[in-house]
Amino acid sequence: MLDNIWFTAAIWIGLAFLASIISIRVGISVALIEILVGVAAGNVPLVDGHSILRSTDWTNFLAMLGSGVLTFLAGAEIDPVALRKNLRPGLAIGAAAFLLPFGGVWAFAQLLLGWPVQQAQIAGIALSTTSVAVVYAVMIETGQSETALGKMILVACFINDLGTVLALGLIFANYDVWLLVFVVVTCLALFIVPKLARFVISRCGAKRVSEPEIKFVFFVLFFLGGLASTAKSEAVLPAYLLGLVLAGVFFHDKTLVLRMRSIAFAMFTPFYFIRAGSFVAVSAVWTAMGVILLLLATKMLTKFVGVFPLSRLYFMRKREAKYTTLLMSTGLTFGTISALFGLQNKIISQQQYSILVTVVILSAVVPTLIAQKFFEPTRRAMDAWGRFYQRRVSVRAGMVKLPNGK
Repeated sequence: MLDNIWFTAAIWIGLAFLASIISIRVGISVALIEILVGVAAGNVPLVDGHSILRSTDWTNFLAMLGSGVLTFLAGAEIDPVALRKNLRPGLAIGAAAFLLPFGGVWAFAQLLLGWPVQQAQIAGIALSTTSVAVVYAVMIETGQSETALGKMILVACFINDLGTVLALGLIFANYDVWLLVFVVVTCLALFIVPKLARFVISRCGAKRVSEPEIKFVFFVLFFLGGLASTAKSEAVLPAYLLGLVLAGVFFHDKTLVLRMRSIAFAMFTPFYFIRAGSFVAVSAVWTAMGVILLLLATKMLTKFVGVFPLSRLYFMRKREAKYTTLLMSTGLTFGTISALFGLQNKIISQQQYSILVTVVILSAVVPTLIAQKFFEPTRRAMDAWGRFYQRRVSVRAGMVKLPNGK
């Protein structure tokens, strides 16, 4: 019966529906719940000893499409104005939040755990991420997304994840003629596509039933993803970059981004997150709990070393600096994408994949709870940072003078 394509589809969508209900009830990101539902379904055997989830070519394709569209949206939903305004602190904090965990976890996995170089690199990439989804959800829930500090943190998350995507796409690529073709075509697309997108929107008009704008974006995503796959790189790299260059278009057309988000989260991303969770072996998690906790501690420690001093340097008080550091220590989407890339390309084993995804899940929960419980600043304090930061920048530029020589 489970070989019937309709029953297979019903099981996957039913699990996605269940995850949505649980997410609404408990107030936790639906992506995290979908991963946990995938873990549960993937570790419940049937009579024949197989999981209740049946992976087929079409479920694998939808999962792959989910990761690409999700990555695209992560880039497209960045506020271009906030990016330019907070580029200096966001670039510094985001770069440090990527580089130190990447190097620290890589060294820990290779030197102390004895993992080979490429396996340690996958660990470093997977645990260097910051979860835009988790941070954005926290900002929306607490009303901080419109504050100056909230926007700066989101910019830093974007820079952090850009480093992760670049590392994943470049470290494991085959450096041959196809990579050159991929780089050249991607650069041309990043230059041309924003103009073409505006042309398509202006010519076709908005709110068409056939959704030509969305089909155009999907066409470019599929084409660049195909080139990335041919070059043995990762399709999330051009997806993220494409989202970035189209952010201005999406920023002025909120309806378009809402429609794409609805399509992605209703149909594509559940297949990705449930599938990612289904590969986690619970038995491997229990036997490696000590390693999991050490990797989580390594990620959070290296994030603290990189982010906290820079937060203080950019005029944050200790409370806001600790809050920023903890939010930058979260991880979810790109962590699972990186770990799944390693598993699918046979770089890491299922046990190592289970370890990394468990650490990623814990990093989505532990730092967030600590930040909100003990260090959450008021909205007034987060806006005050923006005013003070801009004033200090003006002082350094010689545009204004502080009173009494301060």
